[in-house]
Amino acid sequence: MKTLNVSVVTPDGPVLDGTYEMVSVRAESGELGILPGHIPLVAPLTISAVRLKNEGQTEHIAVSGGFVEVRPEQVTILAQAAEQPSEIDVDRAKQAKERAEQRLNQTKSEDIDHKRAELALQRAINRIDISE
Repeated sequence: MKTLNVSVVTPDGPVLDGTYEMVSVRAESGELGILPGHIPLVAPLTISAVRLKNEGQTEHIAVSGGFVEVRPEQVTILAQAAEQPSEIDVDRAKQAKERAEQRLNQTKSEDIDHKRAELALQRAINRIDISE
């Protein structure tokens, strides 16, 4: 079966480099399933899971935004942050989720940035989901 070379890179360095049969990502325009021979494209990513499929097995990586670049035999994900399930500190992610929820539940005041709290909540939920 044909495969894709997949690289996940963050400002801190490479997170993953491997060969997979299919890659699924959530772009801002919707869900993308990428198979070998896919047309070239570049799309912005949302805070979500990247699913990598190979020989009936599925791996997940938590990404916090970024871009996906697709070429016929290569997928490159340039993420602001990316973590494999084994790297996620679940307790820390749960604490971040609680802090973000508390900030969002406070009355609207000028010292609370609700958009930032919403993004922190999304990142924490994504990390918790991936780790499970």
